[in-house]
Amino acid sequence: MPNPVHKELYAVLKPLSEVPTQAYLSNRIQVADLLEWILEQTGVAEVWQTSFSISEEFIRRLYFIQKKNLISRFNLVLDFKATQKTIKLWPFLSQVVNRTFLADNHSKILLVKAESGKCVSVITSQNLTRGNRYESAVILAENQGANPHFVLLYSQIKDLIENHSVPLHDIYRQRTGGD
Repeated sequence: MPNPVHKELYAVLKPLSEVPTQAYLSNRIQVADLLEWILEQTGVAEVWQTSFSISEEFIRRLYFIQKKNLISRFNLVLDFKATQKTIKLWPFLSQVVNRTFLADNHSKILLVKAESGKCVSVITSQNLTRGNRYESAVILAENQGANPHFVLLYSQIKDLIENHSVPLHDIYRQRTGGD
C-alpha cells in the first residue's frame, strides 16, 4: 500500500518495480516527495543532488526523511550565484547534508545508490525549492551494473565536485575549527 503522504505522487507515477523508466510534467510533485518515494522503494542509499538553489522547506523535508534512516550520506552541489541564500541556511543545512559544494551549476540531478544495488537517476527541471509550477523529470531505475545513465551522471557529478567546485563544508570547518 503506498504511503498516504504520496497520494498525489502515485496519481502521476507508478512503482519503480513496475515501471523503471518514467517521465512526468506536473505541478503535483516536489523533489523532496520524489526523493522520499524513491528511498521507500530502494531502501537505505547514498544520495547526490545538484540544484541551482535550495530552500528551508526542502531542508526541513530532508531532515524528516533522514529521521527515517533512509539516507546513509547526502552530497549536495549548488550554484555560486545562490551562495548568499545558502549561507543564510547554513546552520540548518549543515545538520542534514554531509557535504555541500558550490560550483557554476544549473543542473538539477538526483542520484540514489541504494545498499541493495538499486540505482535511480532523476533529471528534473525543479530546484530544491517549493513551488506549484509545472516541473518535469525523467526517472531511470535499474540495478547498478545495468544503469549506464547512473554511471555516466555519477562520473560527471564526481568530476564537477572534484575539479570544479568549492567544498563549503571544508571551508566552514577551517574557519570555525570544527563541523
